[in-house]
Amino acid sequence: MVRVLAVADEVVESLTFGVGIEGRPDVILGAGDLPFEYLEVLATLCDAPCVFVPGNHDRDLSGYRQARAGWVRAGLPAAEPGPRGAINVDGRTTTVAGLRISGLGGCRRYNSGPNQYTDVHQRLRSWRLTCSRPTPDILLTHSPARGVGDGDDAPHRGFDCYHGLVRSLRPTLLVHGHVHPYGMRPADKMIGDDTISMNVVGYCEFDIEPGSREFQVVRRRHGS
Repeated sequence: MVRVLAVADEVVESLTFGVGIEGRPDVILGAGDLPFEYLEVLATLCDAPCVFVPGNHDRDLSGYRQARAGWVRAGLPAAEPGPRGAINVDGRTTTVAGLRISGLGGCRRYNSGPNQYTDVHQRLRSWRLTCSRPTPDILLTHSPARGVGDGDDAPHRGFDCYHGLVRSLRPTLLVHGHVHPYGMRPADKMIGDDTISMNVVGYCEFDIEPGSREFQVVRRRHGS
């Protein structure tokens, strides 16, 4: 089993002191809209790699690439984008600690801010992600799927295309943030035939067996 600490949207200060963390997580997942320094602290505290996708309140991370001499953007030297040492999995798939993780950041477009997409644009990004087979263990997103734990207001409506993406990739879990619970305890929901959609605003610590559909929630907090 791989132990995962997944966080999104709301900083839980106690986690930065190790309070609420059971054992030592093997991977930190960031589902967006968190200070990059917070993810860096958690990764350092747990001595674990961090994999993240950007949320709609994160800055624009597009256009960066890592060259031999360091990070560049538009051909010019640039500071490392995102949390230091973390893996931005937006639009790609990676394997960390034995877990295969695919990611799509951002939310439905509602203004001119960064990391926002129309349905058509996100559908295209989803289609590109399906080329990353085999099946990931986790699909890490910022926004949920439409009708599966999303909201009715424009900024928090989920993406319809995630349903097709889940049917194609068949991850064990879809881990998302974006929708704040505001004192509620949002239930995990089924999406597709056998994928569980999990809202991790606040945090959720769980164990998952790579290559299987076995997972178990260890500890969670719905919002800070």
